[in-house]
Amino acid sequence: MKGFGKYAIWVYSIMAFVFLLIPIAYTVAFSFNDSRRTNIIWNGFTLDNWFTVCEAQGVCEAFGNSLLIGLAATVLATTLGTMIAIALVRYRFKFRNATTLLIFLPMATPEVVLGAGLAAQFLQAGVPKGIGTVILAHTLFCLSFVVVTVRSRVVSLNPALEEAGRDLYASPVQVFWRITFPMLLPGIVAAALLSFALSFDDFIITNFNRGADVTFPSYIYTAAARGIPAEANVIASAVFFLAIALVLIAQISAGIRRRRLASV
Repeated sequence: MKGFGKYAIWVYSIMAFVFLLIPIAYTVAFSFNDSRRTNIIWNGFTLDNWFTVCEAQGVCEAFGNSLLIGLAATVLATTLGTMIAIALVRYRFKFRNATTLLIFLPMATPEVVLGAGLAAQFLQAGVPKGIGTVILAHTLFCLSFVVVTVRSRVVSLNPALEEAGRDLYASPVQVFWRITFPMLLPGIVAAALLSFALSFDDFIITNFNRGADVTFPSYIYTAAARGIPAEANVIASAVFFLAIALVLIAQISAGIRRRRLASV
């Protein structure tokens, strides 16, 4: 039984790994498909899709909209979320616990409820739907995740380091930018990356609040009925490879820094 359990773990791990990679492998493979009307059946290998990626109607516009919304929502959510996280940890004020609960509520709320509620609010306020309303909706949605991520980093900070800076006659602004912010930076970067990924990938909240504008997930959803264009697979594959490259660069840089510190 012990030997069977050992092999069962290996078999299960391999099956889970393959199951996770099948959609990614399909996307990458069909980005090289010589598609004509549909991109469901393999018709042959070609590199033309990678060199004419914007020839498919609307795919690059949708990708640009998603990129703009993701970046704007990330900046807003990360800035507001960082300030809220610091306030929740460092300051005492009335209704602090209630504020914490309200901040975390969007994480537990189904996206369809949040998206429909925001759409109703925009409609009552007379705000026309478009990229602006999607940015506001994504900012609200991502804010909770930023607060949770940065808050855990703020809790782990050593206040003695900031007190040492004040003892050396540094102003509050200098203490924040030279001591607090550098220590918070890893958590802020992690929160920003998470926020961008959630915003770029979101479909439900976007679909309720986008109006006539099309984002990349919305484009994929509409095109899926007749076969996702190969150009869309090209963009998805490029985003995947870019994410892998960034992770490898971060890991290699961290390893180099650890070796340098160990040799000092």
